[in-house]
Amino acid sequence: MAPVTIMAAGPAGVLGTGILGPGIGFRGALGVGISAGTVRSVPTGAVYTALLMLHVLCALVGFGTMVMTGAQAARARRGPSAPAAAALLRYFRPGVNWAGRALYGVPVFGFSLVAASNGAFSSGDGFVVVGLMVWIVATLLAEVVVWPGERRIQVELTHGWAEGGVAAALDRDCRQVAAAAVVLALLFVVATVFMIGKP
Repeated sequence: MAPVTIMAAGPAGVLGTGILGPGIGFRGALGVGISAGTVRSVPTGAVYTALLMLHVLCALVGFGTMVMTGAQAARARRGPSAPAAAALLRYFRPGVNWAGRALYGVPVFGFSLVAASNGAFSSGDGFVVVGLMVWIVATLLAEVVVWPGERRIQVELTHGWAEGGVAAALDRDCRQVAAAAVVLALLFVVATVFMIGKP
């Protein structure tokens, strides 16, 4: 294998070049050292790709559904005379929000990805640990605030919402669910940055 010229950031953002060859560490003109062992290959293959797609899909559907629930809860605070009140009644019809439970597939497929990466990634990698911590916080927020609040909103909208105004309990539940959805959206952004950057 021929040596490869690479660039590395030095002090104050200055770039330096150096040579990386088989069994050779990198030391550029700026004195920046990089071990050849820190370079990771990106796993490929049909199984890995399928697991990655399922992992991303679960994250998008799980987080997206809860953020949408928060947005709809904020709209419900306007009362039954607000535009699209009928759509809110349809959205908050009684039942379990199964799409939001896709959140539980995120770590299942995430750890499956680590296992299928052929050693490229490990469960101790920083981005995996941060992703797991974000998932734990998001799941606690969903279980403690979003889903119970959503169930209460369903009951409140189904029984008596059309009879006028917004009751104090409904207003409180809507505010809590909407605030939790904002936090969930921020957690999703943090997780996405770490999953893509893999620091």
